[in-house]
Amino acid sequence: MWRTIKRLLIGRPLKSNEAHSQKLNKLKALAVLSSDALSSVAYGPEQILIVLITAGSLALWYSLPIAFFVLVLLVALVLSYRQIIFAYPQGGGAYMVAKENLGVNFGLVAGGSLLVDYILTVAVSVSAGTDAITSAFPALHQHGVLVAVAIVIVITVLNLRGLTDSATLLAYPVYFFVLMIVIVIGVGIFESVTGQISPVHTHASLGTPVMGVGLFLLLRAFSSGCSALTGVEAISNAIPSFKDPAPKNAAKTLLMMGAILAILFSGIVYLSYWFGLRPLSDQTILSQLGGTLFGRSILYYLIQISTALILVLAANTGYSAFPLLAFNLARDKYMPRPFKVRGDRLGYSNGIITLGSLSIVLIIIFHGETELLIPLYAVGVFIPFSLSQTGMIFRWIKQRPKGWVSKLITNFIGALICYLILIIFFVTKFTQIWPVLVFIPIVVLGFHKIHEHYLLVAEQLRLDLHKPIKAIHSTDNIIVVPIAGITKVVEQSLIYAKSLSGNVVAVYVGDSPEAIEKMEREWNEWNSGIRLVTLHSLYRSIVSPLDRFIDTVKWKADQRGATVTVVFPQFYTAKWWQRLLHNQSGVLIKASLTRHSDVVIATVPYHFKK
Repeated sequence: MWRTIKRLLIGRPLKSNEAHSQKLNKLKALAVLSSDALSSVAYGPEQILIVLITAGSLALWYSLPIAFFVLVLLVALVLSYRQIIFAYPQGGGAYMVAKENLGVNFGLVAGGSLLVDYILTVAVSVSAGTDAITSAFPALHQHGVLVAVAIVIVITVLNLRGLTDSATLLAYPVYFFVLMIVIVIGVGIFESVTGQISPVHTHASLGTPVMGVGLFLLLRAFSSGCSALTGVEAISNAIPSFKDPAPKNAAKTLLMMGAILAILFSGIVYLSYWFGLRPLSDQTILSQLGGTLFGRSILYYLIQISTALILVLAANTGYSAFPLLAFNLARDKYMPRPFKVRGDRLGYSNGIITLGSLSIVLIIIFHGETELLIPLYAVGVFIPFSLSQTGMIFRWIKQRPKGWVSKLITNFIGALICYLILIIFFVTKFTQIWPVLVFIPIVVLGFHKIHEHYLLVAEQLRLDLHKPIKAIHSTDNIIVVPIAGITKVVEQSLIYAKSLSGNVVAVYVGDSPEAIEKMEREWNEWNSGIRLVTLHSLYRSIVSPLDRFIDTVKWKADQRGATVTVVFPQFYTAKWWQRLLHNQSGVLIKASLTRHSDVVIATVPYHFKK
């Protein structure tokens, strides 16, 4: 039943040699990996205005020079990540750059920040999209958390189907949003030039002096506007997802994403200034702009629908980048090995499921109101931005390839701006982002603990191939078979035990003298030819008496140089739900016996047919 449901939701398993079919072309990759960055057009310009309006409406003209410097940083980041794509074609982005050029700890800080940021991306984006949906359908408002969880589950299932399936479906809403914003910008610029639509409010002329506007306020507005740059790094993390030549296709996709983001962002900022729009508590800047240009027409509602869709689908960037970043960390033994395993559809399913699960946990904890997470979301991405820029600076200084000076200058400018933004974040929003100083060290410590475990395991499993196998002079192999009665399962296990050794002991643990007497009588009647040992359990526990018996047998076996093997009879039901009708005493016994370092544990399965 479960297998049938899985096939319906995810599709047929793909062969390993079909991996090429799951690679993305540039147009699909642009939609899947740029949805987070492009969705920021819906709130990035507004974040600038929200800060500036505190100094009065006259201060809103500062949004234009601030947007210019945001675009300068965007150019620096795009050029830097383009260099990273060619320098690290295996993917990993900021993690790989920082680890190789700055050291392991800096790499883990970058990787940990991005992993957490992708989880926040899904939670924040889906919650924002849910708010838009529940605003359009007020009856769903009280079920907002349930709606958000359902959306995460749907996106998770889509991504489990594989990159091409999810990209094919999710590309339409992304390009629909881009088309609608291009229409808004095109019509808005035409109307501003022709003057056919009057501004909502009169805008201040460029250069108008405004009381109360200082460097600190401008820097706050700039850092808030830089939230439009989240998701720029995703393409560099997902290079292996591109069709060959992967680095070249990824680099072109990054340039396309940067160009589209620059046009949409600058267009919205310019029109917001020209029409004198001010941030409102009950209406977004995009909504005001659409209403000003088109009224409450079909185009206005299409803009709102496309905005809600892109906010929801911004989560898909996390689903594309998180599993690949987790794979790179797991390959370096800093995350659990299951993150390296491909699923039925050749995607890294464990990473996809983990991302969806943790996002749902965040949504439930914060009841779908994730506004408090947005500052963490922003600062979480600028930490790897800063480290990747710094890492590339060190790379150019060390290697000094042809044209390295211009590349160094690009990264230096990018690093300078990124560190400035981080400083502004910590100065102006410390009360909201201080958890970063707690959870990032915890995440990095977790990476080190995982790495230490894998190193210790490797050390203990390492074999010297030049040494012959150590000869073991065992006088006998003592086989212990725990039994709960005389059944076909027990018979099958005893036959197997006798094939291993002539020294087989069956052990029965009874909770009363009557039960023990009955077992001894039936055993003698059966005449199996195998010795039976009965143990009385005063406290009705099977595990403890059997454990003590094994200790005794093991001690005697050590004196003779013998090996002790415990053979467990184990039956398996025909239906999964039937397992719930039986106790799990065998599991408890095995768990107890694992503390014995030199006891061999074997299971003889018996499968029921009905």
